[in-house]
Amino acid sequence: MNNTMVGKAKAKLLMVLTIGLFSLFFLLVVSWSLGAVDIPFTDTLGYLQNIIVNLGPDLSVPNERIIWDRMVRSVAVMGVGIGLSVSGVVMQALIRNPLVDPYVTGISSGAALGATLSILAGVAIIPLAEFATPVAAFIGATVAFFITMALAEATGGRSMNYVLSGVIVGIAISSFTTILIVFSKDQRLHNALFWLYGSFSYITWIESVLIILTVMVLSMILLLFARELNVILLGDEHARHLGLDVKRFKTISILLVSVLTAVSVAFCGIIGFLGLIVPHSARMLVGGDHRLLIPASMVLGTNVLLVADIFARILFRPVELPIGAIISMVGAPFFIYLMIKRGKEYGG
Repeated sequence: MNNTMVGKAKAKLLMVLTIGLFSLFFLLVVSWSLGAVDIPFTDTLGYLQNIIVNLGPDLSVPNERIIWDRMVRSVAVMGVGIGLSVSGVVMQALIRNPLVDPYVTGISSGAALGATLSILAGVAIIPLAEFATPVAAFIGATVAFFITMALAEATGGRSMNYVLSGVIVGIAISSFTTILIVFSKDQRLHNALFWLYGSFSYITWIESVLIILTVMVLSMILLLFARELNVILLGDEHARHLGLDVKRFKTISILLVSVLTAVSVAFCGIIGFLGLIVPHSARMLVGGDHRLLIPASMVLGTNVLLVADIFARILFRPVELPIGAIISMVGAPFFIYLMIKRGKEYGG
């Protein structure tokens, strides 16, 4: 790539990041303004200034408390948006197919089973009661990941083996989760179903901070692998000739992506298609260089999920829709478009 092309690519990334960050701030203020109780946009800016100056809300002012509570979920939404988007970018590079998403290793099904078992069994370790479901979901996601990896390695360790193994493991685990829910008469079933389709309704500040910090650290580590991801796209043989230990790199990368995805779903449930839509959209904006693609996906992912969260809260208020349902309404047609237009180009 010559200097002119590099310069244009960097300029394009700068434009995407600038517009993305401005739109992110706008969407955050909109998100804090709208809900069961609407607060005028300009008033929200005023309350936000007070919260920043006072390092917290004035609890005697109802609107400040409302905005503070909405800020909790916004932090989590941004973290999950980044986590699933970056995971999607990396998985698509490792498998060399833009039609896969971060759930390809069966992580979502494992997380769903863990969370469902926790909710329906009423697991509650007293000091960590609020973390019982996220911990169970994370454990389930991790177990599903290792089963998928073991199966993929046993069947050859090629890119398509990972995809097929993830599909098989995911279907098997999902069927077990479905049986649990069908035969359960527990009132907590509603919570399990809501979690399965993604929700930020019950997120806390501690959970939000855990999500955003973990996601940012893992995303930055994966960004350091951007050059290697570019090399992987050339093919395993070519990457080996260039001195890359392909097997070791893929193992480390998939492990990091799996942790990143597991953290993203553990606290808020399964949000499908985000890891498919965002990387492909970012690729159309800045190209396939992962040094540009990963940062662009991080910003775009937060914007997309914030928009979905706003619609989830206001479309049928005071009833809140699962955010996964909102994303899927857009994601399903988008995936069909990708399969028709691009599917024949990728054989795995």
